[in-house]
Amino acid sequence: MANEEDDPVVQEIDVYLAKSLAEKLYLFQYPVRPASMTYDDIPHLSAKIKPKQQKVELEMAIDTLNPNYCRSKGEQIALNVDGACADETSTYSSKLMDKQTFCSSQTTSNTSRYAAALYRQGELHLTPLHGILQLRPSFSYLDKADAKHREREAANEAGDSSQDEAEDDVKQITVRFSRPESEQARQRRVQSYEFLQKKHAEEPWVHLHYYGLRDSRSEHERQYLLCPGSSGVENTELVKSPSEYLMMLMPPSQEEEKDKPVAPSNVLSMAQLRTLPLADQIKILMKNVKVMPFANLMSLLGPSIDSVAVLRGIQKVAMLVQGNWVVKSDILYPKDSSSPHSGVPAEVLCRGRDFVMWKFTQSRWVVRKEVATVTKLCAEDVKDFLEHMAVVRINKGWEFILPYDGEFIKKHPDVVQRQHMLWTGIQAKLEKVYNLVKETMPKKPDAQSGPAGLVCGDQRIQVAKTKAQQNHALLERELQRRKEQLRVPAVPPGVRIKEEPVSEEGEEDEEQEAEEEPMDTSPSGLHSKLANGLPLGRAAGTDSFNGHPPQGCASTPVARELKAFVEATFQRQFVLTLSELKRLFNLHLASLPPGHTLFSGISDRMLQDTVLAAGCKQILVPFPPQTAASPDEQKVFALWESGDMSDQVLLEIFSKNYRVRRNMIQSRLTQECGEDLSKQEVDKVLKDCCVSYGGMWYLKGTVQS
Repeated sequence: MANEEDDPVVQEIDVYLAKSLAEKLYLFQYPVRPASMTYDDIPHLSAKIKPKQQKVELEMAIDTLNPNYCRSKGEQIALNVDGACADETSTYSSKLMDKQTFCSSQTTSNTSRYAAALYRQGELHLTPLHGILQLRPSFSYLDKADAKHREREAANEAGDSSQDEAEDDVKQITVRFSRPESEQARQRRVQSYEFLQKKHAEEPWVHLHYYGLRDSRSEHERQYLLCPGSSGVENTELVKSPSEYLMMLMPPSQEEEKDKPVAPSNVLSMAQLRTLPLADQIKILMKNVKVMPFANLMSLLGPSIDSVAVLRGIQKVAMLVQGNWVVKSDILYPKDSSSPHSGVPAEVLCRGRDFVMWKFTQSRWVVRKEVATVTKLCAEDVKDFLEHMAVVRINKGWEFILPYDGEFIKKHPDVVQRQHMLWTGIQAKLEKVYNLVKETMPKKPDAQSGPAGLVCGDQRIQVAKTKAQQNHALLERELQRRKEQLRVPAVPPGVRIKEEPVSEEGEEDEEQEAEEEPMDTSPSGLHSKLANGLPLGRAAGTDSFNGHPPQGCASTPVARELKAFVEATFQRQFVLTLSELKRLFNLHLASLPPGHTLFSGISDRMLQDTVLAAGCKQILVPFPPQTAASPDEQKVFALWESGDMSDQVLLEIFSKNYRVRRNMIQSRLTQECGEDLSKQEVDKVLKDCCVSYGGMWYLKGTVQS
């Protein structure tokens, strides 16, 4: 209080904030010169600026008539820079160093606390500064002199060598192709000093015109430093409390915050992670960890997270392998990316990594050489795949990194069943792409089989006998129930049924086969006892069976759901092979909720009978003897009852020909329909049922490339 009384207020000055030049006002700090000499007195020859970098270059004249100027030094510098011959590109056209360049550098990056003040008529007008630049002499002319000197030396050496050698020697040139740049390498390159310098150099200069202190244009621009509403009008910009106004003029320093270490861009703290949606949390965790048990994932997400929601989210970004979750390949290798080692596209990498994952669903051990042989990928890519999910063991191969999680398998059978369907579809795709030998593929791959172990033959037989005894009573009751469902109450007139004795043992074997062997959707599971899509006893051409399954089959919920799927599928695609239909059915199962009736198991026979009952007909396409198509790919079904006449004629053509020319199809359609069909009508029929390859037309799904 005593100090305040000793320092009374002498005068109060009104302060105004001018914003007309707030985004354009720069403060230039020139080198120190004698007080009697100002920079405004020196002629400014040119000025230019790079606005984004806030970089300025000023070119000022040097007074060569000043007694302190050394003329011999000026001539020597001009000679070194431009040489003896002066032209338009010369830096010093007068052969004398008569000008000097000043380049700017930023003194501070934060100019929000600085302002230019203009005091006039008892009022203080403040304008915020956009930048503060220090101007220093530029010695780039010395670099130009060195470059000229090196050019002269190179020219002299070239002249001497041309006199000694009559002709140039032929030199070997090594051509190298650069690998595709990965995302991490690109980020490092963008953050490098060389890249930033190149980017700064690419920004164009904006040339300016310099106006002196006493110029009329300068007087006009100086008026913008005054607040326009200061004369008797209240300034609405300053309707704030004194403390808020002071905070606007001098905001708190942010240097301490900038000095704090910043985490890398790919590192996310758990606190930041939990602010994201659940799906993003799961994706980020799986992308970084790559392999994780479900229990560990739940512990990372927190106790308040619903396990059902986590199960729903994890299936979108990961696949189940030996009870553990492994991140999907397309998450690690997104579209339009490529390998940092070989440059192969992401699609090929995803296919190769899926093969490695599928191998681990069959066994705990994988051999890298086998993977490289099948996928045809380089050793570095294969090693990356294996390091994601396995550890190497000397003289053994690569072992899956986590132990088998039997607890999760027992606790979530519905999820395991859906994952098994997905793996079945992936297996069929891999067999087709890599041309895998079917004898080496397991007949019924179980994606979540237990841990591998060595079991002797006697133990296997004993386990099989025990299991058969336990299921005997259940199978017998199921057999009686199915017999009652399949019993036909009346026989149409004129039809004779031949009864053949069937032993009880044969019935049990057949029923056990139907019970224990659900639909095998892999191309290797070709043991359904069907001849070209029909039961062996009906494959001789009994057309009356098409569309008429045994009574009682359509009464169960499973049959109704299956028939609805078949009808909807054939409404979208008129022609399908059995292999393609099974693939679509597996995808349909994967989209169903857990516990759906279709998870009870669908056999090949039941699927084909449902197709025939839905108004479809089997087309006996005569495949060539040397065809590589599997039996399931040779079974072709087409929508018949609801199709028009042109479709039926087309299907009859392909029942006698494997491939047909377009003119033959058009002539046959014209003959059967009784009128000339236009090109558009023929194209519509072909588009629905056929595909063109090598100038010939094939039924969809039957072409072998």
